[in-house]
Amino acid sequence: MAENKQNLSESRDTMDYDIVIVGAGPAGLAAAIRLKQLAAESERALSVCVLEKGSEPGAHIISGAIMDPKALDELLPGWEKKGAPASVPVSANRFSFLTQGKAFPLPDMLLPHSLKNTGNHVLSLSRLVRWLAEQAEILGVDVFSGFAATEILYSENGSVKGVATGAMGIGRDGRKTSRYQPGVEIFASYTFFAEGARGQLGQQLVSQFSLDKGRDPQGYALSLKEIWQVPPEDHKPGLVIHTAGWPLDHATYGGGFLYHMPGNRVAVGLMVGLAYDNPYLSPYSEFQRLKTHPAIAVFLKEGKCLEYGARALAAGGLQALPEPVFPGGVLVGCCAGFMNGASLKGIHTAIKSGMLAAEAAFEALCAGRKQDVLKAFPRLFRQSWLYEELYRARNFKPWMGKGLLPGSFMFGLDQVVLRGKAPWTLHRHQPDHASLKPAASSRRLSYDQDGVPENAMLSSLYLSGTHHEENQPSHLLLKNEQVPVAVNLAKYAGPESRYCPAAVYEFVTDETGTPHLRINASNCLHCKTCDIKDPTENIIWVAPEGGDGPEYQDM
Repeated sequence: MAENKQNLSESRDTMDYDIVIVGAGPAGLAAAIRLKQLAAESERALSVCVLEKGSEPGAHIISGAIMDPKALDELLPGWEKKGAPASVPVSANRFSFLTQGKAFPLPDMLLPHSLKNTGNHVLSLSRLVRWLAEQAEILGVDVFSGFAATEILYSENGSVKGVATGAMGIGRDGRKTSRYQPGVEIFASYTFFAEGARGQLGQQLVSQFSLDKGRDPQGYALSLKEIWQVPPEDHKPGLVIHTAGWPLDHATYGGGFLYHMPGNRVAVGLMVGLAYDNPYLSPYSEFQRLKTHPAIAVFLKEGKCLEYGARALAAGGLQALPEPVFPGGVLVGCCAGFMNGASLKGIHTAIKSGMLAAEAAFEALCAGRKQDVLKAFPRLFRQSWLYEELYRARNFKPWMGKGLLPGSFMFGLDQVVLRGKAPWTLHRHQPDHASLKPAASSRRLSYDQDGVPENAMLSSLYLSGTHHEENQPSHLLLKNEQVPVAVNLAKYAGPESRYCPAAVYEFVTDETGTPHLRINASNCLHCKTCDIKDPTENIIWVAPEGGDGPEYQDM
């Protein structure tokens, strides 16, 4: 197999750019747009390309989504009048603690500022990203969709000099098929990594350059979401609802959301912190339970589900933010963890991080520097409203790790009374994968009584538009093929069959009654939960062929 890889690399074409950006999300596209703006202002030629593994920008992106517009106002002033996709200003904001069958609204005066949404917009991030890609192309950015960056290229001195895209047309047996096309090596003065949470290359860079040394372990949450078409009489444009409590227990961080989007559409979802400890918990089944609550069901009772998706979020906060710069490149957006978990928003923070990285890289290029450390980026970050916002919210994740009621009280005190300026900074010390307790000491959860159809997940998966070329090597790799049965099934009751929101993992028995793990890689939503939550860190997610995966339209 090593010889085959070598032969593939020998046949690769090469391209050269000043800046190559991996990922056409809000951070990557904001960086590309800002670079071209700076080049135009200084009348300097600058070549920029963006690589997107999805079939088009927006195909793999998912967010609630409520957007604080301040970063987009900075990047593209007057964006609403420039043809940006429809959005609706938040018209009403509700936050409720749920018990089974009842909702207890929290008075607005007790809400932390981070959960107040006056002036924000409800929109589809998939549509916004497609529009941002169009704006980038108008400015001269090359946006290449369907090309997954799968390899980091290094210079002799160890600095990053670019990336290579994955070969296409490799069969399951590792051999070339008639569809074979080699990858392309793309060299750059600086490479931006904007892959989203738990990016494949971003994780490699964190390890290669010890970017997380002295930092808290990153904390993640899995967000499951559906788009519903509802009758006009059930639609309240701009209404935003957040919930905490049921269906999750008070020890599990998470909460529900329901946003009334433009066009008589409603986004409904559940976010589950991946530090949960019960191996029997199924985020997907908990999401199905949430939709039966009267406070949520009232808006969906006459509606139709149009789309389903799921994605992990990096929500560890400022203490978990790795060093974002290294020789030859930078981590931006959720790839680094710039999301504000306390406000449940990451679009404006991603855009701002991309803009700041662009300004740092442009400064370096103008000074004639290439493939060095962009020291200006940490400085610009520290001087920005982005740092101030993340600093105010820095204790959110540690407090919520104490449980729903004490965590909510203490974070409320932190935000409402101390205004985010508490004289202490709390820390987390345990990564999410280490939080699971053995099945023998956990409460067994059963969702049968909740009326969730046995094939509900597969029906939901159909609504994601997910497609993968069947004849290709699995992009879900096991470090040790014995571990799923010998450890995960024996000790933790096979949690991968529950934490995955796409029925990728299932334990089956052969004719002798011996269990083994079946991996349905073609179901994968690219949410990265398995790469995060596997208790033995035995599963590694890598990019499949470019263009494969979900086909989100309105997420």
